[in-house]
Amino acid sequence: MQRVLVALCFSAAAALVPNGVAARAANAKAPLKAATFERAAPTAPIFSDVCSETGVTLSRFMIETALANPELRELESIFSSIETASKTISNLVRRSALTGLTGYLDSGNINIQGEEQKKLDVITNEVLKNALRYTGRMGVLASEEEDAPVEVDDDLDERYKKEIIVEKTTGKYVAVFDPLDGSSNVDAGIPTGTIFGIFEDKQDECDLSNGDLDACLESTLQPGNSLVASGYVLYSSATHLFMTLGAGTYGFTYDEHIGEFVLTHPCVEIPKRGKIYSFNEANRPYWDKPLQGYLEGLSTGAGETATQYTSRYIGSMVGDVHRTLLYGGVFGYPADAKNKNGKLRLLYEAAPMAFLVEQAGGLATTGRGRIMDIEPTNVHQRVPCILGSADDVNECLGKYASTSASEDIYQP
Repeated sequence: MQRVLVALCFSAAAALVPNGVAARAANAKAPLKAATFERAAPTAPIFSDVCSETGVTLSRFMIETALANPELRELESIFSSIETASKTISNLVRRSALTGLTGYLDSGNINIQGEEQKKLDVITNEVLKNALRYTGRMGVLASEEEDAPVEVDDDLDERYKKEIIVEKTTGKYVAVFDPLDGSSNVDAGIPTGTIFGIFEDKQDECDLSNGDLDACLESTLQPGNSLVASGYVLYSSATHLFMTLGAGTYGFTYDEHIGEFVLTHPCVEIPKRGKIYSFNEANRPYWDKPLQGYLEGLSTGAGETATQYTSRYIGSMVGDVHRTLLYGGVFGYPADAKNKNGKLRLLYEAAPMAFLVEQAGGLATTGRGRIMDIEPTNVHQRVPCILGSADDVNECLGKYASTSASEDIYQP
């Protein structure tokens, strides 16, 4: 056993920590970063003995966190289920070309977004849904691939078309997720991912048999600043799980030899500035004028840094955000003339990613306001999304501040 001291700092569901950075390895404290709120932080678990062969696994990470913060105990089983589902999905994605899981469904299913569903869209949705529903901790689940509430014991064929799965038990939490972000890239072997967010259930119970749809929907329609936890899983050359509980962002990498996610990125901090921007530039002529000017400055070196940025765009939000989180820079999917609200879903894409990026010291905005503060009005609501390094995003906000909001394409 190798003697290593690692401190991990977390927040309870309603206990975010103040801004600032604590001392590093010298006193075994991790940085405490949470935007806006000023509340007491829970006790940080300390790993005084770390095995040189296995490191700190996600399982141990959550156990130690729950021991130090009993109010987070129920999250332990939820993350265990997410971990299991992520391993399963990773294997499905890697073997899809060999097992006939590439391409679209023969039935030509269309999800609530009007997008034709791929085989893996449906299968991964079911994998993650079932993993979460049997934790006994979930009250409501909302997914990109579904479109109407249904009781848990409804027929499987019906579940493929649904939006919210309501447990018969009264779980404490609500889960929202995109089971396979970037699924259109799967057949080409390009990185894909899973995005998830966890809220506390505001309703004591919701009963669809009594027509209590509004109460069930209300459980899911919470702003990002109410998130208890969020994260993503990247399926690429390695499988990475990055997550936050409200006081810092932490990254784990799947070690196939031991079958565990191992902590490889403790206390992730996004650089204040980057040199990469990640936008679909084919849409540039149709963006807001301030954003066009901002991207022009980055691409030509006429921006605040007088440095020419590099363009990198995968087309998978998880992949692009993962690179931005590690290398810095800015990622965006803004509103355009065709998609006046943008294309990213607030509840299970933009808000969970915004939470993660903010906890790493970055910013996330629509161009005019903080994504985390937006009150959703429906499960599949879309918003423009610009996130990344704080100085890069602030430069973009400065461009917007010089124009009137009435001129914007996006009008919330």
